[in-house]
Amino acid sequence: LTVTATVMDTRTATAELGWISFPANGWEEVSGYDENLNTIRTYQVCNVFEPSQNNWLLTTYIDRRAAQRIYVEIRFTVRDCASIPSVLGSCKETFNLYYLETERTLSQGIKGVEYWANAPFLKVDTIAADESFSQVDFGGRLMKVNTEVRSFGPLSKGRGFHLAFQDLGACMSLLAVRVFYKKCPSVVQNFAFFPETLTGAESTSLVIARGSCIPNAEEVDVPIKLYCNGDGEWMVPIGSCSCKAGYEPDNGNVCRGKSLH
Repeated sequence: LTVTATVMDTRTATAELGWISFPANGWEEVSGYDENLNTIRTYQVCNVFEPSQNNWLLTTYIDRRAAQRIYVEIRFTVRDCASIPSVLGSCKETFNLYYLETERTLSQGIKGVEYWANAPFLKVDTIAADESFSQVDFGGRLMKVNTEVRSFGPLSKGRGFHLAFQDLGACMSLLAVRVFYKKCPSVVQNFAFFPETLTGAESTSLVIARGSCIPNAEEVDVPIKLYCNGDGEWMVPIGSCSCKAGYEPDNGNVCRGKSLH
């Protein structure tokens, strides 16, 4: 059982997201609907008739809550360039995802576009639609929505980060962005308790969790540890506890006093 903890989700926003976009004629915040007709805050850009586009959209500060690896789930729609009449050859069907580690800063607006335009963003990936949609699909409000998940790490330089979306000439809409991390849930195994543990910096990382014997149990094989893998699953149990003399296992990982018959 993997546990995820969400640190940002645009679908829960009730007011404007207020992200920074530059230049001014690029990304635009629009109130829209998802496929279930819930109101959502979206960002759209569609400058496909103008060459050399380089439009940036920057989220507000996101606290990483000590997570070393972050996951971003993006739901979006992209117009198929071939479906746009007399479009330029520079039309794109992809966008780029970046991040920038930072301490909690003063209001982003104070920094100004100049600052953000020169900030040392790190690229996560170029993201493409699995299936671009054509205009006709909108006739009956049918939307083909793409969902892509990317992750990045290790995060260590600040308490949080900003995400940035770069458009180089697509006609697209960001419908929802959810940012989360993974952790292994607290668990009792082999009569030992292991605390909730955050996954490591890489998807292949194994994080050691030390176990402690449950009440009325004692160590029989030390050290007692479990490994939390990058997907938030426990693996490789080492060591164990067992019920002390005068106690017996009851219903799994509990030690109860033996009843006198």
